[in-house]
Amino acid sequence: MQTKNFTTRSGASLPFSPLGFGAAPLGDLFEKLDEMKAIDTVRAAYDAGMRVFDTSPHYGNGLSESRCGTAIRTMPRDEVVFSTKVGRVMDPFEPVAPKDTNVFSPGFAGGFPHKARFDYTYDGAMRSVEHSLLRTGLDRIDVLLIHDCDVWTHGTDVEAKFAEAMGGAYKALDKLRADGTVKAIGCGLNEADMCERFARAGDFDVILMAGRYSLLEQPALESFLPLAVEKNIGIILAGIFNSGILATGPIKGAKYNYGDASPEILARVAAIQKICESHGVPLQRAALHFATFHPAVVTVIMGAVKRAEIDANAAAMKETIPSALWSDLKSAGLLNPAAHTPN
Repeated sequence: MQTKNFTTRSGASLPFSPLGFGAAPLGDLFEKLDEMKAIDTVRAAYDAGMRVFDTSPHYGNGLSESRCGTAIRTMPRDEVVFSTKVGRVMDPFEPVAPKDTNVFSPGFAGGFPHKARFDYTYDGAMRSVEHSLLRTGLDRIDVLLIHDCDVWTHGTDVEAKFAEAMGGAYKALDKLRADGTVKAIGCGLNEADMCERFARAGDFDVILMAGRYSLLEQPALESFLPLAVEKNIGIILAGIFNSGILATGPIKGAKYNYGDASPEILARVAAIQKICESHGVPLQRAALHFATFHPAVVTVIMGAVKRAEIDANAAAMKETIPSALWSDLKSAGLLNPAAHTPN
């Protein structure tokens, strides 16, 4: 895959590949994984041309970071972009807390037996970075993001968390960028409006946005993505299958935003799939290509747990999509007319 160099506010150049590797599943997100197979999956991403590796302390309470670091240490370090996050700090002396049913955020089937606590303070961010470097065995972080400071995660407590993040974690990240410990700073969120709020509040290089710009929905197109272009903020897209339904299609039990898809969502996806099939294009391939079109997008990160999934995603990127598919979706009212697509 041909990389696209993105220049950060510190003057660093980061080689973003069109597809990157999202390491949430390697934290035992849906099932407990074999250690060596998980590490081999990260290597498979590199072998397929992916140069962006995104993880977080949240993914398996540090397990995903550990597995990513083991694999990345075997790669030419300057060729890859390593991204991780702050916002949670792990305590190895406390047992894992039960899932909080008051917030809509996925739990993990396994992971390290360490208790996580939210901490968006300056000291909490610094401690998180120290832990991440120790877990990965790396000497630097390329992209560092404030994680999950949104309504999706915090509900009615989001205002206090946002204030804490901008008054604490943001200042820590800004210092680390100035010191050269990290090359780019940003945030990783599930909501377009919170992405925009952070973009207006701080001087960020990149923002990872999950689920809010996909073939199924484009709420970020109205205000946030134009702002990103204006401020030269690189967008890392994640969750482009909206938790699965754009990969599986509108089957029984299809997932949307980590829950069962509603009849309305199922019907909309079925209509999108019908037009894709009329052009001989699988729904999943169309969803993948669409995510790469917006000029603010620097990479699209894809999760995987085995080499076959990595290879399938890489192969799908090499396929061509008839331009008429996009115009047909727009004509049918299934795609925002302002969405960026090839002519």
